[in-house]
Amino acid sequence: MTEVTIRRAVADDAERLDTALQALGHGLGDPHNVSPEIILRDAFSDRPVFHALIAEQDARLVGIALVSPMFSTATGGSGGYVSDLWVDGSLRGHGIGRRLLAEACALAIAEWNAVFLRLSVYHATPEARAFYDRLGFTAHETQSTLSVFGPEFDRLRTPQ
Repeated sequence: MTEVTIRRAVADDAERLDTALQALGHGLGDPHNVSPEIILRDAFSDRPVFHALIAEQDARLVGIALVSPMFSTATGGSGGYVSDLWVDGSLRGHGIGRRLLAEACALAIAEWNAVFLRLSVYHATPEARAFYDRLGFTAHETQSTLSVFGPEFDRLRTPQ
């Protein structure tokens, strides 16, 4: 197998990132509500809300990770939140996902002086959960990840 390289994404990668995110969403049964324009705006502006890592093999995109900053008073510092991790199905089991997460740690340390990495995993993907377990990620049994979006988000953001 030809070597896989990992690098930070640049603005010219927006369409490739979008393609990988479409594949990830399709595999999870999630809708795809992103576009290259949204990726450009949110990852490559003066104030990016996430950074992206790209894994390539012979210039072919074979994996991505999106990482955003977060802060935890319980942990006592900043961390990185991996919102999306995708590895081409034909290359899973070759260490690319682990390498992307290692680079996500390095990025979070360099950018935000991070002391932890956090992510969410779908209950319907036990193989992904087993992968994260092997790497030392642990579930917080006393916590649940909650989200608010759509009309509920609009109501919440509007003062009463």
